Amino acid sequence: MEYKPTIGLEIHAELNTKSKMFCSCKNDPNEKRPNFNICEVCTAQPGTLPVANEEAIKKVIKTGLALNCKILKESKFDRKNYFYPDIPKGYQISQYDKPLCENGHLVVNSKKVGITRIHLEEDTGSSIHPDGADYSLVNYNRAGVALMELVTEPDISSGQEAKSFAEELQLIFRYLGVSDADMEKGLMRVEVNISVSKTKKFGTKVEIKNLNSFKVVQKAIDFEIERQIKLLESGQSVVQETRGWHDKKEETFSQREKESAHDYRYFPEPDLPPMSFSEDYIEKIKSEILELPSEKRGRFKNEYGLDEKSTEVFVVQKYFSEYFEKVASEVDEWIDQKDDKEIKGAIKLASNYLISDVLGILGGKEFKEENFKVTPENFAEFIKMIHQREISSKVAKMLLVEMINTGGDPSAIVEENNWKQIEDSGELEKVIQEVINKNPKPVQDYKSGNKNAIQFLFGKVMAQTRGTANPQKVRELLENMLK
Repeated sequence: MEYKPTIGLEIHAELNTKSKMFCSCKNDPNEKRPNFNICEVCTAQPGTLPVANEEAIKKVIKTGLALNCKILKESKFDRKNYFYPDIPKGYQISQYDKPLCENGHLVVNSKKVGITRIHLEEDTGSSIHPDGADYSLVNYNRAGVALMELVTEPDISSGQEAKSFAEELQLIFRYLGVSDADMEKGLMRVEVNISVSKTKKFGTKVEIKNLNSFKVVQKAIDFEIERQIKLLESGQSVVQETRGWHDKKEETFSQREKESAHDYRYFPEPDLPPMSFSEDYIEKIKSEILELPSEKRGRFKNEYGLDEKSTEVFVVQKYFSEYFEKVASEVDEWIDQKDDKEIKGAIKLASNYLISDVLGILGGKEFKEENFKVTPENFAEFIKMIHQREISSKVAKMLLVEMINTGGDPSAIVEENNWKQIEDSGELEKVIQEVINKNPKPVQDYKSGNKNAIQFLFGKVMAQTRGTANPQKVRELLENMLK
């Protein structure tokens, strides 16, 4: 029998509230000055009391509704007791037996993954270990930031499935507007619980902490599956423990023995009242949920006729998809007959230029409309000029670069540079005759049966017209004149 991996995820996401979870300090993940956004409450000075951030509570409920969770009408905060130097109180305000959300699910690549719970807690500060120093420093800017934790059922069976699940969850957080979920900034962190077994009984569970990229999630799981199988095959036991990930060695390493829930000595937080939510309150939050990634995938395929690969580019980049839809709306306006096939063809053309050319010119930078000089109206006009063969594909590429650099109107740029496509047969025949006269050898080669020689002549014509000649007309006239 083969070993079967059993994997569950714990995913933490910092919520993008203006202030922290239990005080009015600014929540600013970009703040570089250490211990700047702190106060008496989030540094746990004697005599201070927490006040819950309602916006954070709403964001967790909204996430739970989007993930098909049951929202508990009665919920509360608890104290989770453990000591780390970056937890100023010596305990963390979290949720134990009455989380805000439970019993949900998310379908990713046709696989349904159960969601055990989603609860709300406060984040810790961050420890800094200077190179070569025999001391550590603590920055409390992050201490007390609203932190959402999502726990899945052990329904995942590979590193790839875990990676896909985490990626989809990040998208959902961003679509809901609850978290920026930037893993590089530590705004979303993934922890993995994993065991392997040949039977239906689960093996010994190992936790891998603080994985900070999707690639690392997959690599860490794949490594840990192999490590545990090797241990069992050699007659050894897997130890229940917490492990970390070593980026350079690309392997997990032991950190400490895993704590159990009773080790944290949970008890209800005495300084915060229990929470009650009416059906109307929950329904109002639900009404604020707009289109989710899975819904957008279906709509883009049906409404715009895009293939799966193009659709995914737009779904993953929310602002890019919003820009594309503005362009598509403009394109729809200038198709006179409202021919569905022609509209989808023009929209597909817009999609191709956006994905292949615009993203290529941006060079991997995240697309944001406020930083992009080309208005949707001008981009639609650019597509119209290509679609109606007013400019050639070569001119289109030059024009797009000029538009991106200057933000100029495409018609004005074409006029200014004399880039409009030459359609006049008489004008083209003059250029072709000149090329034929100047290149007798390729002409003779063509007439002697070397049909490839026409490509050289074609290139010369296009070069002489600076790419503005209608390519189909050039080829047709060239063949006729060479006869």
